Amino acid sequence: MVVYTRAGCGLCRHAEELVAREAPDAEVVHVDIDEDPDLVERYTVRVPVVAVDEVEVAELEVAPGVVRRAVRRARRRSRFSGSRSRRSLG
Repeated sequence: MVVYTRAGCGLCRHAEELVAREAPDAEVVHVDIDEDPDLVERYTVRVPVVAVDEVEVAELEVAPGVVRRAVRRARRRSRFSGSRSRRSLG
């Protein structure tokens, strides 16, 4: 999971706290968009943005439940694709 943020952003701080609560065992990468001009161009007025498996699932005000549901869907997809791979190999 990636949380795109910027320094001094109250909504970003809220999103980071919500992600920590909603997906405590998920691997989370926090990216400050101001460190990359391309990210500034892409996300300037949209931060925070939360992406799960490279799919943007929330931006600006991240609502409770959105992250948790996205993580569950990603885990289901991962389990499904893993089981398909094993079946095709066996």
